[in-house]
Amino acid sequence: MSFIEVKNINKTFKVPEKEKGKLSVLKSFFNRKYKYIKAINNISFSIKKGEIVGYIGPNGAGKSTTIKILSGILVPDSGNVVIDKLVPYKNRREYVSNIGVVFGQRSQLWWDIPAIDSFNLLKDIYKIPDDKYNKNLNELIELLNLKDIINIPVRQLSLGSRMRCEIAASLLHSPKILFLDEPTIGLDAISKKIVRDFIKKLNKKNKVTVILTTHDMADIEALAKRIILIGKGEVLYDGTLSNLQKNYDYLRKIKVKTKDKIKIKRNYIVDEKNTKDGIEFTIDIRKVEISDFIKLLSSKISIIDIDIDSGNIDDLIVRLYEEYKI
Repeated sequence: MSFIEVKNINKTFKVPEKEKGKLSVLKSFFNRKYKYIKAINNISFSIKKGEIVGYIGPNGAGKSTTIKILSGILVPDSGNVVIDKLVPYKNRREYVSNIGVVFGQRSQLWWDIPAIDSFNLLKDIYKIPDDKYNKNLNELIELLNLKDIINIPVRQLSLGSRMRCEIAASLLHSPKILFLDEPTIGLDAISKKIVRDFIKKLNKKNKVTVILTTHDMADIEALAKRIILIGKGEVLYDGTLSNLQKNYDYLRKIKVKTKDKIKIKRNYIVDEKNTKDGIEFTIDIRKVEISDFIKLLSSKISIIDIDIDSGNIDDLIVRLYEEYKI
């Protein structure tokens, strides 16, 4: 059995309809109308222990609803979730001691006191033994570079420093699963690298299972080999990032700086157009190796310079959204 098993879960929200006009607003106090929004629709997937999975999709796709169900905050209308032999929303007290949750736009740290005081309070909440707490705290301080910031009130910290403290707070009790919801949102390049490197070390050393939701595709490329793409509440793709790139990220632009003029007809050339200082080709790399195409060009024209587009994960995801009309 998988470490995380999600089978056919559904969740619908009842939302009041907004009325326009003063009279309509007044009437709605006595006779409110509602609409029903299907947040997730028959979602199923399984995750092995120690996997890092990117759970991605556009705004409103159902990502946060799924994470809240997996973390035990919400109860699905139907379907089943079993994580490490526990049902999150039924065995909540036992279950939450095994998970860590980081929401990029919500804080679990007390705003007006230093992070270390929040850490000490969390120690008591989770009933962490002294030796285990001290060991984990010292490791987290070193790996996340917290030594100079844990004694500063949280409200005075930069976003990057605060997020590093948030991640430390979620890991003090040695959880088996870490849910990360936009963990690098708004961070500078240095802070992003610290967070990504730490997550990789944590996963490798402690086999912590990580579910990552993010709009930053660089996070996905850096951390997750597998992605689950959802849209309109349904799973659209579940597989490796490399297979996704192979199946969808197959067009490459090659810009050639040359004084020569030439037209090349091959079945792998999707587009060819003249630029002010050369030619721009779009080729299908499923049909030809880039190196072979460059050899062909070299045999036909004198190349001054060449620029090869290596592909972009953001463009790939946009194409998927367009294909699935989400």
